[in-house]
Amino acid sequence: MKKIEVKASKTYPVFIDSNLIGDAGKFIKDTVSPLPAKVALFCDDKVEQLYAAVVEKSLKDSGFETYKFVFNNGEAQKHMGTIVQMIEFLAQNDFTRKDLAVALGGGVTGDMTGFSAAIYKRGIRFVQIPTTLLAMVDSSVGGKTGCNLSAGKNLAGAFYQPELVICDTDCLKTLDDKDFACGLAEAIKTAVIRDAKLFEVFKRRITKNDSETLKNIIARCVEIKADVVAQDEKEGGLRQILNFGHTIGHAIEKLSDYKIPHGEAVSIGMATITKAFAKTGKAAPALYEELTAVLEANNLPVKHAYSAQAVYSAALSDKKRNAADSITAVCAPELGKTELLPMKLKDFENLVSASF
Repeated sequence: MKKIEVKASKTYPVFIDSNLIGDAGKFIKDTVSPLPAKVALFCDDKVEQLYAAVVEKSLKDSGFETYKFVFNNGEAQKHMGTIVQMIEFLAQNDFTRKDLAVALGGGVTGDMTGFSAAIYKRGIRFVQIPTTLLAMVDSSVGGKTGCNLSAGKNLAGAFYQPELVICDTDCLKTLDDKDFACGLAEAIKTAVIRDAKLFEVFKRRITKNDSETLKNIIARCVEIKADVVAQDEKEGGLRQILNFGHTIGHAIEKLSDYKIPHGEAVSIGMATITKAFAKTGKAAPALYEELTAVLEANNLPVKHAYSAQAVYSAALSDKKRNAADSITAVCAPELGKTELLPMKLKDFENLVSASF
């Protein structure tokens, strides 16, 4: 089993291996102190059918009074209405600050559970048990929590770190090909911005059967994110490099009414911004070709059907916008390196147009 420590405002472990969720209760009992009396398990209806029973049993066997809240699967549920239902559930079952919330699922579940934990009674503890590759390599680590508003992606939220993260790679076997590829997009992003050697791994198509390779990919991505978060927990500077491809990616998600999933949108966003920077001389021209080849090899899209003006307008609601007249773009000039480029909105509009 791989164990990586994240050192932010709170230090916590990330466990990575197969066959872990059946021992979720034991991991919590061994890690969370003081022990909670009650545990609220949050999951969507799809994950409930797959994994809730085994996690519930583990929690109860470890002596925890266990409650379960289930919501409908999908990004469409990631809004304040669901958050209100989640914190009302905690209140109705008389959860105290000493108790615990557990997120069992993908990024939507993890983000909303973390946000609910952050705001209920001004903060109760929570644990991440990601079941998707995207959540394992990215969203479960680092303490970003939140939900969407009608104006844009993740515009409500809080920085709030979990007590521990349990990554059971057996869960990846039940992902469909699209969801699996979405996780690869975030892993490829991590390689582009910080580890050229890791990027080489993706030059062949990674599959759900590549068990040991996936454990190594997840571990390396977590190590990289942990290092960045330790230096800049609340995204005041360095952590913004993790947003490579996301400003345009979030715009694509919004324009599609979230029918294009996050990982696919990030893939398109990475390809789009790299093409633009290559055209304007800030990125190596070969990087665009290399990146798109790797994305396509891993069953990910690199193009979209929206106009430059539509993408630019949608991107203006992104969190990376600095002020009324500026935004920060993340540039990868070459593999393993990144630059943060604050720019005026007109310059960003020209940059988006350069990708066409």
